[in-house]
Amino acid sequence: MFYVYILKSETTKKSYIGYSTDLKKRLYEHNMKVTKSTKSGIPWKLIYYEAFENKVDALREEKFLKTGKGREFLIFETL
Repeated sequence: MFYVYILKSETTKKSYIGYSTDLKKRLYEHNMKVTKSTKSGIPWKLIYYEAFENKVDALREEKFLKTGKGREFLIFETL
């Protein structure tokens, strides 16, 4: 499986959108300062994820969620 996920920093309140084949391991890495871009936001909490059967669809969704329309979609979904 391929996962697109959104994390929320409990300290900075910023969000992070990413892609992984091992969601549990990836969240652990974010919280253990392995990922340079998320080091300053620890602890990170998983707030959303989608599972995909193929990599192409997952990467397409990750790219969409990082756009303005994708962020609009996420706001609408969480209401």
